[in-house]
Amino acid sequence: MVLQQEPAGAVVWGRGEPGAAVTVLLSEDGGLVVMKKTTWVKEPSGMWIIVLDPMGQGGPYALRAEQGSENVTLRDIYFGDVWLCSGQSNMAMTVLQITNASRELAAAARYPYVRVFAAAPARSEAELEDLERIDLPWSLPTAENLGHGNFTHFSAVCWLLGRYLYEALRYPLGLVEAAWGGTPIEAWSSPRALRTCGFPEDTGSSAVPPNISSHQHLSGPQTPSVLWNAMIHPLLNMTLRGVAWYQGEANAFLHTDRYNCTFPALIADWRRAFHAGSAGQTEPLLPFGFVQLSTYRRQSPDDSFARLRWHQTADLGVVPNAKMPGTFMAVAMDLGDERSPYGSIHPRDKQNVAHRLQLGARAVAYGEKNLIFQGPFPTGAILEVTRALLNVTYTQELVWRQRDAPGFEVCCSSGSAPCRWLPAPVVTAESRTVTLALGGCGRLVLGLRYAWAEWPCEYESCALYNSWGLPAPPFLLDTLPAAETPERSRRAGGKELLLLPGSSCAQGI
Repeated sequence: MVLQQEPAGAVVWGRGEPGAAVTVLLSEDGGLVVMKKTTWVKEPSGMWIIVLDPMGQGGPYALRAEQGSENVTLRDIYFGDVWLCSGQSNMAMTVLQITNASRELAAAARYPYVRVFAAAPARSEAELEDLERIDLPWSLPTAENLGHGNFTHFSAVCWLLGRYLYEALRYPLGLVEAAWGGTPIEAWSSPRALRTCGFPEDTGSSAVPPNISSHQHLSGPQTPSVLWNAMIHPLLNMTLRGVAWYQGEANAFLHTDRYNCTFPALIADWRRAFHAGSAGQTEPLLPFGFVQLSTYRRQSPDDSFARLRWHQTADLGVVPNAKMPGTFMAVAMDLGDERSPYGSIHPRDKQNVAHRLQLGARAVAYGEKNLIFQGPFPTGAILEVTRALLNVTYTQELVWRQRDAPGFEVCCSSGSAPCRWLPAPVVTAESRTVTLALGGCGRLVLGLRYAWAEWPCEYESCALYNSWGLPAPPFLLDTLPAAETPERSRRAGGKELLLLPGSSCAQGI
């Protein structure tokens, strides 16, 4: 296995005879003992826990636990960084299921210092101290371990994230998967986190916020808190370096517009719980990365995927932000895969997903300076009333990759008619500015949005990227100032500054 390296101390725990002393010894491969710790088994739980002294990267080591004449020894242990990967089916997809699977599986053996562990899907009505089952005990990466079956183990996104981080960091990585397909965020949330967002005390199928109708009867693994209880709570003693999360498809059809609360609440709650469970060794602002939703149905008029993507950022468009500090995001809306044999909701290109995720991890979790880890985001716009143009300014140099790709829409009104969303074609994209045509718009521009669709563009062919190939994320602004009066227009030369969300957020530049 891999245990968390310095500056944190790795946590080791287990069961024993209540009241008995347990001694843990860490030794080098040659048998030299480098650390010895003793504790007592708690009553009546029968659990013991020890925090090891911080260890530098490397190994191998042996870890021996002794109670009286009984002992257990674990071997081939390294110290490095430990990441937890969780979510639903796009996190559970194995390396066997992705693009270039055979090549990826064949390459696995070249990374013996990336170790993998997978918890089996399980649910519980009460918080558990131990995992009920394990799909994959701590193992070396092999073709069999990484491609055991469809949605079984091991996670392709998790593996590729760990592999890419290993290639950048060059020290051991431990990867822990706890994922279950088709599950909403409520199932992964503790009752404490759900109460933060207005869910009642009861965590059964009726646990929906006031005035929010449930779209379906929540049962089995969809029941609030049952996956937190069975798959996350048993891991809380672990010292972690970071979390990777790929979930949200289920919530595009359930409590969609509560995700801007439930997701930040889950992040904050997991951070508190892992910090406390590891006796303070997991840092309070545990780095938390996530994948923004990809695509589903090409021609769907439904905007629930677009709304969920927006809510994944707490309605600010980019992360980290004030509501979601210490987070990072991989945009995936341009990686649609209509021909995926696992359904279009399961695109096979997980390499790009993991690449974008590891850029965020290196910038946010590891503090790598001057690393571009996300695409361009708008900071403001100037409305030219007389020419019916809108000039949108971005944070980075733009690459107008697909000139005929639909992308921008404006919400227009002629005054008395209700606001309606109309396409705003790109006229030019130069340097950091995009100019949009407002020919079909009235004098009142009330909103602006980009890539607001379930399937925004073809594969790697959205309208805007940066020079590093990272797509501009979707955004929504539905509170633009009213059209200027003729007098204001004359004073401002027919132009008005419109501020967009996220202008104060870190852009990784």
